[in-house]
Amino acid sequence: MANQQKKPLRLLNPFRWDKSAKRDAEAEDTKPTLKRFFVLLYRRFWKLISLNLLMIPMVLPFLLIAILLISAKQTPTETEPVFSVLFGIERLSGSPHSALLIDLFGSQTGIPVYKPVTYIFIGICVLFLIVTFGWQNVGATYVLRGLVRGDAVFVLSDYFYAIKKNLKKGFFLGLLDLVILALLFFDIQYFSGVSGSFFLDFMFFTVCAVAIIYFFMRFYLYLLEVTFELSIGKIFKNALIFTALGVKRNLMAFLGIALLTAIDLGLIALFFPLNIPIPIILPFFYYVSFTSFTSAYAAYPVIDKYMIAPYQKQEATEEIDEGSGETE
Repeated sequence: MANQQKKPLRLLNPFRWDKSAKRDAEAEDTKPTLKRFFVLLYRRFWKLISLNLLMIPMVLPFLLIAILLISAKQTPTETEPVFSVLFGIERLSGSPHSALLIDLFGSQTGIPVYKPVTYIFIGICVLFLIVTFGWQNVGATYVLRGLVRGDAVFVLSDYFYAIKKNLKKGFFLGLLDLVILALLFFDIQYFSGVSGSFFLDFMFFTVCAVAIIYFFMRFYLYLLEVTFELSIGKIFKNALIFTALGVKRNLMAFLGIALLTAIDLGLIALFFPLNIPIPIILPFFYYVSFTSFTSAYAAYPVIDKYMIAPYQKQEATEEIDEGSGETE
């Protein structure tokens, strides 16, 4: 009886037994909790940094287009010969006609002037996005799914493997995603600039609501693409369903993304007046991958709960039934 109560020994050296050896570590808790999120974030930190470098081409065209549109010079109306003449007539006569003319001409002051090379460069950026947007999302999402599940991940090879495997459908999914994003952006810009009637205000809030829903749907779109063999229509349908089923996890992910964004913007606002560019440069090394990892960590357990786990359970039941039938 005394021998049965002794602790089991672990073989550390093939030539001797070490009685002071510790027990094997307990199985790790892999439940998708907030604690698990930070554990994975710590373990996969450098892989996320590497992945972020691959994801920069996804957002760089947007940044370049925005910089080109914002930094363009405006029409120098005051230096035009017609402006001084209209201004003089308005000061002398003050007629409604002269006021209308100077208002129409003066409104041109705020219109930016784009050179032909600007349009060419914007066209190149848009074409690059149209061709590669879906592939970049598919490759990044495949790597992120492996990081969330705790799989062994090889960032570069897994990234291009996923693109190769989802070459056709990934392209069309990305194209449709890009079109929807562009339409939502245009609609918000348009309806925010017009108001004065119930219909226009209603349309503005409706478009904003659709944009919020689609923001959360994008958590699931590419995860469904790299995980299941589904048509694009079913991918969007399931993404909408999972947006409702995983509302708590979606909101937690949104809070995490908003917090990281607020910290980055706060650091930029704090250090930019001091001519310190580090807060502007650093997000290029982590922001896109960290926010994408946050959304993938929120979304994948929902997909696993409602699609993967039931399928595995059904498959295991069928195997047991087949085994019992063979035994009989």
